[in-house]
Amino acid sequence: MFHEITKDAIQAALASPRDVDNGLVRAQETRRILDRLYGYEVSPLLWRKVRPKLSAGRVQSVAVRMIVERERERMAFCLGDLVGHHWPIREIERATAPGGDCLGRWPEDPSGKDFDSSTGKLKNAELMLLDGPAAAALAERVRSGAFRVTNVEEKPYSSKPYPPFTTSTLQQEANRKLGFTARRTMQVAQSLYENGHITYMRTDSTNLAQVAIDDARRLVAEEYGDDFLPAEARVYKSKVKNAQEAHEGIRPAGHPFELPGILRNELNADEFKIFDMIWKRTMASQMADARGRRTTLTIEGEGCVFQVSGKTIDFPGYLRAYVEGSDTPDAELADQETVLPNVTLVKRSNAPR
Repeated sequence: MFHEITKDAIQAALASPRDVDNGLVRAQETRRILDRLYGYEVSPLLWRKVRPKLSAGRVQSVAVRMIVERERERMAFCLGDLVGHHWPIREIERATAPGGDCLGRWPEDPSGKDFDSSTGKLKNAELMLLDGPAAAALAERVRSGAFRVTNVEEKPYSSKPYPPFTTSTLQQEANRKLGFTARRTMQVAQSLYENGHITYMRTDSTNLAQVAIDDARRLVAEEYGDDFLPAEARVYKSKVKNAQEAHEGIRPAGHPFELPGILRNELNADEFKIFDMIWKRTMASQMADARGRRTTLTIEGEGCVFQVSGKTIDFPGYLRAYVEGSDTPDAELADQETVLPNVTLVKRSNAPR
């Protein structure tokens, strides 16, 4: 029995065979029976309602049920007070400070949680629901009003790297970064796996073989420097209860890892993009935390409270190799910083300015 397709793991499994686990055998047979019991009923439904030649089983049947329930909720939802009547704070921001990203609040202004999710109506009738003219009047008042800084708060923060890819996170990230559909991602990953460039791409595990962890840590030190290498190796455990974890997380195959630059001429465009993303994610999973500071300014006036947040990165850590949702980590690091002007509260006549 082995849970990773590496030379060491297979040799260890051959050296220590054990009796067949009949519980696992029966579990597999049960899954197959459930697939047929549900799939034989759901598949014809998909042929009629979606398109021919689709197949469904125990998992897809639950997904179809969830879609149906969600559609029924959508059909029952009444837009109510949201239709043509609510001018939220964002409209005031656009009117008073185009391009700004301040978040404003005043006591009577409703937010999303104040609307009933089933009816679309306000839960509390005492809240002020702005229409167009009222929003314009408030915008004019805010534009010419007097404001003062009432609070400056700065807090340190740190963020941990993401675990290695599983099937679902690879599909999600390829869609965000590259615009790939799940089918396109899996076709490319299948090709990379068949040609020995990545480990098996159908997995719900984030564990890595020890040889993979050692390779990743060595490359982190070589490519990024010792400051980016934590004192101890990172070990990830899947958060999903009862995850099967029959394989490793998705990572570059082989020992030592192949470098993306060396494979650029061997892979087509899609294959290189997916491999490069997997390689960087694997490196980042064994890198140090990112550290920085978050600053929040609170400004009050005319009965309104505005807040703006800024972020300064002191040490990029794993972000130097991998930024989720971005294909260019260095450029994204600059975009992630939002530097606010230095503000100090000075009390004059008992009033902060």
